Amino acid sequence: MPASPPREQLLLVDDEEEALNELAELLDGEGFRCHVATSVKLALQQLTRHPDIALVITDLNMPEESGISLIKRLRDHTAREYLPVIVCSGQIDSVVAGELDRLQVQGVFRKPIYHTRLLDTLSSLFPLDEVQEKLRAVP
Repeated sequence: MPASPPREQLLLVDDEEEALNELAELLDGEGFRCHVATSVKLALQQLTRHPDIALVITDLNMPEESGISLIKRLRDHTAREYLPVIVCSGQIDSVVAGELDRLQVQGVFRKPIYHTRLLDTLSSLFPLDEVQEKLRAVP
């Protein structure tokens, strides 16, 4: 039985490597191709290496540069200004929420992430076609 074709490529950005790898494993299991980065600098390098990345999932609070900084850089870059972004963070106050709304993020998830809700969001952004659904249903 041929493996189902991979779904979209995602970039996961989080300085907590254990959480990053857990999320990558979950999403890989759902057919997404995940690239990971532990900083904004590495995320930008991944975006250059993999121009077909269709969505970024980023943490906000990272030591060197914040997830908001990453999103602003994406919005200022002509080729990536409309790249969908989902934010995952343990702390989001009303000021940050307002900034994220202004930056047009696709979703905001509090850590720890409720995986079912995230998968529902990704499925609505990137629905499986009928062939992919049938291939995924076969054991």
